[in-house]
Amino acid sequence: MDWNDEGVVLHVRPLGETSVILELLTREHGRHLGLVRGGTSKRLRGLLQPGNTLSVGWRARLQEHLGTFTVEGMTERVGTVLADRKALSGLTAAAALASAALPEREAHPRVYDGLTILLDSLDDSSTWPAIMARWELGLLEDLGFGLDLAACAVTGETEGLAYVSPRSGRAVTEEAAGVYKERLLPLPDFLIGGKRFETGDVLDALRLTGFFLEKRVFAPSDKALPVPRIALLDALAR
Repeated sequence: MDWNDEGVVLHVRPLGETSVILELLTREHGRHLGLVRGGTSKRLRGLLQPGNTLSVGWRARLQEHLGTFTVEGMTERVGTVLADRKALSGLTAAAALASAALPEREAHPRVYDGLTILLDSLDDSSTWPAIMARWELGLLEDLGFGLDLAACAVTGETEGLAYVSPRSGRAVTEEAAGVYKERLLPLPDFLIGGKRFETGDVLDALRLTGFFLEKRVFAPSDKALPVPRIALLDALAR
C-alpha cells in the first residue's frame, strides 16, 4: 500500500534513537501517522515542525499498519511565528485541536484547506484570530456538529441575529432573546457574513466555538478542550 499527498505537521514524537512518529493532517488521507526514519537528524528536524507543510509519501505492507513516511519540505512557517508569542500560540492551538478532534485516516479536505489559510495568515495579527474562529466553526460543521446560524430559532428572522442558544446551537435575535440573553452566547456578526470585527468580537467568537467543540466533540468521549486551545484564549484576552 502506498500513496502521495501533502500534509501539515501536527505533532512529532521520538521513537528510538534516530526515528520519529510523525502525525500529519493530509488533504486527501486525513489525519495520518507514520514512521520517519532518521527523523531526528539535523536535516529533518527543521522540516518536522508543527505548522510546516510537507510533500509526503506513505508506504506500508498492509493498510492497517503504521507505515513509513518519506518527506520533502513545501512551506516552512516556524520562522514566521517564533518572534510572535501569540501567533505561536495560535499555531500550537490549531495543531492540537486538529490532532484531538479529527478521526484518524478520514479525509476532511475543507478542514485542511482552512487550516492552511489560517497558518498562512499568522504573520497578520489583525486577522488570524478571526480566521481561527471561522476555521473552528467549519471544523464543527465538517464533523457533523455544525451550528444553525441562518435564522432565529424563535421567530425565523434572518436579520438581527445576536446570540446562540447553548442547548440547541441555533441563532436568536436580540429581540427574541429578551430576558434570557444572559443565558445565551454572543454571536459576533463577522461569523455570519459581517465584514468588521473588533478584539471583543473575536474573543466572543472563540468562546462560542470553544464551547461547542468541548460540548459536542470532546465531552461525549470524556475529553476536554486541548490545553493549547484554552491557553490561546487566555493569551488573546490579555
